[in-house]
Amino acid sequence: MERILVAEDDESIREELTALLAANGYRAVDAPPCELALIDVNLPGENGFELCRKLRMQSDVPVVFLTARDSAEDEIVGFGVGADDYIRKPYNSSVLLMRIARLLKRREAPLNVRGLTLDLSSMTAGYDGNRAELTKNETRILACLMKKELCTKEEILEELWNDSLYVDENTLYVNINRLREKLKSLGAVDFIRTVRGVGYRL
Repeated sequence: MERILVAEDDESIREELTALLAANGYRAVDAPPCELALIDVNLPGENGFELCRKLRMQSDVPVVFLTARDSAEDEIVGFGVGADDYIRKPYNSSVLLMRIARLLKRREAPLNVRGLTLDLSSMTAGYDGNRAELTKNETRILACLMKKELCTKEEILEELWNDSLYVDENTLYVNINRLREKLKSLGAVDFIRTVRGVGYRL
């Protein structure tokens, strides 16, 4: 059963969403881990934008803003902090369920190269029965290498560009070395190789 984080401060709406999700095969949760997040913008304490920003530092799960705030500026901010969709209240249950299903279906299946696996949703790598958690950057680098096996530095930097105003080659080098160490701890030794003047390959 796929878990959906419901961050909603209106108790009646939260109960309504919980019941709707349960009736359609989902389980509402109030904290990660989850497979998708429904977030209201107007939350007590930190607002939904800040919550989304923090979630994006830890996970690539789909995020949907479900809110009464209907200005174009709010919607722009929502997508700017990493949302995948922005739905205004009052919402249509059928449309909401359709968008949830579409986003969940879009999630990629685990990658597998020579026994090394990468689960993109949980950001974990596995090898020979061992598992390790990766950072967001490490996950994106490994995904790039597993999809193409040979990636130029420019291609990898482009993968990291979404969340960083500027990522230089030294930052990339540090991330590659940390990723190598994590794979080594799993028993996947020398999986990432440097191709001089080009980039990296598996």
